[in-house]
Amino acid sequence: MNIEIKKSQKPVKYEDALSLMERRLLEIDQNKSNDLIWILEHDEIYTAGKAYNEDEIIDKSITIFKTNRGGKITYHGPGQLICYFVIDLKKRKKDIRKFISIIEQTIIETLKYYHINSFPDKDNIGVWYDDDTKIKKIAAIGVRVSKWIAYHGFSININNDLEKYRAIIPCGISDKGITNLKNIKDQNYDGIENILIKNFISNLKNLNV
Repeated sequence: MNIEIKKSQKPVKYEDALSLMERRLLEIDQNKSNDLIWILEHDEIYTAGKAYNEDEIIDKSITIFKTNRGGKITYHGPGQLICYFVIDLKKRKKDIRKFISIIEQTIIETLKYYHINSFPDKDNIGVWYDDDTKIKKIAAIGVRVSKWIAYHGFSININNDLEKYRAIIPCGISDKGITNLKNIKDQNYDGIENILIKNFISNLKNLNV
């Protein structure tokens, strides 16, 4: 199955990314286009998935963009790697739980390349890191499935401003923290998107029928 790889060099507006993914979803459903993996970055924005609650907004002055993905409130901004996708599950196993597991596995394998040990949590979707003081989220996942086509994606914190998370209860989880790769290990992460894409494509083969 062919997958188009797209990498945007400049920040992409959230609304524009959402529109592109929804157009691609319709094209894939009509067998007019290939699956998509898209690496990009957003300018500063807070987005809220369908499961969010108003009391998870601590700073009432911030603007929240309500979107149709799963999950709750999160922050996107400079220094954060976004991986969006539009993946046809009709041509693979229709197993959403397995698909989420593949995303988590992809992120964990990618971070292991940089000698960072991370792990999933069966109660909270995402990828986590234990710094011996607190368990902290390093990658957030938000997915929607329509017509058995999965879209939206996940984000990995590389060197983004962690103070921005103080305005919200990230993903509705108040008893865990947020971190980024630079805080964990100050090293060069250039090219991480290429390792991520390679791992993602490899792991998606586990969904093939």
